[in-house]
Amino acid sequence: MRKILTIFALSFFAVLVADQAVKWFFVATNFHAKSEFIDLVLTYNRGVAFSMFASLGEWLKFIQILLVLAAFSYLYYEKILLGEYPIELGAIFGAGCSNIIDRFMHGGVVDYVFWHKWFEFAIFNLADVIINVAVFVLILRGFVKRRVRE
Repeated sequence: MRKILTIFALSFFAVLVADQAVKWFFVATNFHAKSEFIDLVLTYNRGVAFSMFASLGEWLKFIQILLVLAAFSYLYYEKILLGEYPIELGAIFGAGCSNIIDRFMHGGVVDYVFWHKWFEFAIFNLADVIINVAVFVLILRGFVKRRVRE
């Protein structure tokens, strides 16, 4: 279990540090750029995806902390999922915690990528991308494992 937790922690902190470094750059420089497909523009999301639950205000970050603690407690207790996917889960938790840190430091999640080619999409950040990629890899690995067993 120690090896699994080490891999989880390395993934967690690598994602958290990388995401916070990129966000620090955008906050410190107020960097912005425009292109045909995306704009890089600093914004603060007070809600979750697509600004949902912004009406919860300051309570949202504490609710998210409880959800993260509950999810990690479950994974630690079950051990099987954590043992099979420590990198993916570490990345998901690292990215999620990075977004929670933003709520305490900036009053909202630091977002900066705005996709607008063909349709307008929500503004997002590196942590959001990492969460989506890690979930995709987790699901893909689950399907591959199921096929191998059959």
